[in-house]
Amino acid sequence: MRNACRLWMVGALLGLSSMANAASKVHVVALGPVRRVPYVAADVSRDAKEDEAGMLRIRPLTVDGVVREWTTGDQHNITDRSFVTRRVIHVNDALPSDKAGRWVWQPGPWILIDRVSGRVTALHLPEFDASLSEVAWYRDYAAYCGIHVAAKGGGLTAQVWQIGTRRAALNKVIAPWPQAERVRPVCAVPVWQREPMRVTMQPAGGDAVSYEVVGTSTQLVEDGEGGDDDN
Repeated sequence: MRNACRLWMVGALLGLSSMANAASKVHVVALGPVRRVPYVAADVSRDAKEDEAGMLRIRPLTVDGVVREWTTGDQHNITDRSFVTRRVIHVNDALPSDKAGRWVWQPGPWILIDRVSGRVTALHLPEFDASLSEVAWYRDYAAYCGIHVAAKGGGLTAQVWQIGTRRAALNKVIAPWPQAERVRPVCAVPVWQREPMRVTMQPAGGDAVSYEVVGTSTQLVEDGEGGDDDN
């Protein structure tokens, strides 16, 4: 009976030790070298002139040496352990009549990466348009121009969305949509001010408007293990 009890205790201790080692596992998150790939903006015809097309700079996001995503643009540090960057998508642009695949790269949504847990989380920014919206980050706030589509007409919107609260701190129509004439970019890149917290938005051809953002400090929850996407 004593031997059985001892064996049980040894097994329990080994189990606890394994759990502790798993919980303390350190993940290695890194952005790899930049490569250049052909890119054509989503609203430009495939028959457009070469100067309307361009090259997209992309780089791999790896977790423990495994490529999890391809990204583009700069990264923004939210805290000392988490950052955001923009995902890039490899899309098959082939028509049903095409005999082979036609793969193109396009900038996609933003993702949040936890350097400790290795978790990659998709950020669903409201009214974000991957082909039009340029995001300016401050703390865990994303400021950008979005597109609101409605049956009786939409609008170009000023958006400020906070990761920690998962809600909009600002959502306001600032210009009509769709536009009478094609204008790109549709908005200037938003400009942040620290004290008081304020963001300035300006639609193309319109006046700049500033909004005070009333919120709390960063409420981003950083815990948990695993590298699965949170969709």
